[in-house]
Amino acid sequence: MKTELQERIPGANIARRSFLRYAGIGVASAGLLATAACHKDHKIKVQPDGIDIGITGDMAILNYVYAVEQLEAAFYTQLLLTPYAGITADEIASFTSIRDHDVVHREFFKTALGGKAIPELVIDLSSLDFTTRPSVLTAAKVFKDMGIRAYDGIGYLIATETYLTIVGKIVSVEARHSALISNITAFGTFAGNDQVDGNGFNKSSTISEILLMINPYFKIKVNAVNYGYVAS
Repeated sequence: MKTELQERIPGANIARRSFLRYAGIGVASAGLLATAACHKDHKIKVQPDGIDIGITGDMAILNYVYAVEQLEAAFYTQLLLTPYAGITADEIASFTSIRDHDVVHREFFKTALGGKAIPELVIDLSSLDFTTRPSVLTAAKVFKDMGIRAYDGIGYLIATETYLTIVGKIVSVEARHSALISNITAFGTFAGNDQVDGNGFNKSSTISEILLMINPYFKIKVNAVNYGYVAS
């Protein structure tokens, strides 16, 4: 496989009219795009040692999940470009659906952020084994569960109601993806103790915890200085 993957999505061109339907976002997106455009003071710093998501606030949080979605979309794109031996038609259909949703989520945040977005990240997945079903399903579960934890860990940091509504809609799509992957891995399973807490709620992680997990896959690291994280 390519050792350096800068996201390009062959076969994933989704019509504009289908964009919001795929994203699971709905009409609230118009409010997000309008509100994002009003933030004039957001600064993105691109330095030799990394990219910072920006000053605290909603724009920084959206850049954070934009980075997460870039990685998820890259993983499922590579999975379908180099499918493992014995992959079934049903599995291809499932992974294609997940990829398409993740691509739309990624592009949605990129569009919403506009000039306030961090750059497109160069992603290196060469440390992953895409040749066998067990290794791919293990990685797929890790990435999808990571995405859910990332979204569930930022709700209290979001000040704008529109953003919070949309993030809630997206994480519900991510949760369905996670359940689908669990069921592909072991039929009849949808959520385990590693995914939900004792009250049945999805587990969450901090910005620092998630960036520590995903930065090894980025050629240029993503920092969140104002949230207490700088890549080592």
